[in-house]
Amino acid sequence: FRRFYCDYCDTYLTHDSPSVRKTHCSGRKHKENVKDYYQKWMEEQAQSLIDKTTAAFQQGKIPPTPFSAPPPAGAMIPPPPSI
Repeated sequence: FRRFYCDYCDTYLTHDSPSVRKTHCSGRKHKENVKDYYQKWMEEQAQSLIDKTTAAFQQGKIPPTPFSAPPPAGAMIPPPPSI
């Protein structure tokens, strides 16, 4: 018989039938593993973007502090959204 391997959970299911897969994929632990996987992936993407931005800044490709100039006269900063 064939067994199904779940990459997110790093485990084999006893049988590779649609009902076994469906039961596994709707389980709490599997859903947590999927969420953790993508959360880690997002953090890695953000860190990569930070690293690339830092490297570009250090190489002089990005001007220092683009927000350091005072806002033009009459410019307003929007208030935070009300709850």
